[in-house]
Amino acid sequence: MLRLHDLTAGYGAAPVLQSVSLQVGQGETVALLGPNGAGKSTLMAAMTGTVPHRSGRIDFDGKNLVDEKSHAIVSQGVALVPEGRLVFAPFSVEDNLRLGTIRLKGDARERFDFVYALFPRLAERRRQAAGTLSGGEQQMLSIGRALMSSPRLLLLDEPFLGLAPLVVSEIKTALERLRRSGLTLLMVEQKLDIALALAGRAYVLIKGRLVLEQSTADLARRPDLRDLYFSLAAAQGS
Repeated sequence: MLRLHDLTAGYGAAPVLQSVSLQVGQGETVALLGPNGAGKSTLMAAMTGTVPHRSGRIDFDGKNLVDEKSHAIVSQGVALVPEGRLVFAPFSVEDNLRLGTIRLKGDARERFDFVYALFPRLAERRRQAAGTLSGGEQQMLSIGRALMSSPRLLLLDEPFLGLAPLVVSEIKTALERLRRSGLTLLMVEQKLDIALALAGRAYVLIKGRLVLEQSTADLARRPDLRDLYFSLAAAQGS
């Protein structure tokens, strides 16, 4: 479904991403791992058209999106849950969700029902201002807003960052439901235990370059897993 080939991207003269190639099959859940500053969020931004300088290929169902604008990429069926949630604080929960339907064709009622079934808390707070929600509820809202466009590929940038354990469990359960439904997921995640539990494969990004691809089952069996980032980063920097 998704194939990146020699993707180079950045915000200025020096690229953040350097010749990144990866693929995600339809219905697959893939984790993108790496230390802070590795370029993971830049990769997500490049795939959704918000990085100004891009080259290489971003093939989605055979169409190259590398020169497309963000709205065109969304209309192709790609949705991003950004790091930091970025909800519209003064707007109600329902209005935030409605913003996710801008590119949706047809009646949005079914999408509201889908999101509210996935996150019942949002249904209870549908008229509440998004800025008054807890951090976990805002993350649910951010995921729900992305789902309102009925995407075929959902990109998640640190979906569990800064959340309490109970909320982590709720959102993990929701993502497992999405995975079982056949939705394709590419997830940036720092929590190795969650990433390894949800994804079938993982890529490790260090200093803008992919340095490892492995099944999560094999990664989980590595005795050096906790030191992996540091050893790879040292090797990449030498």
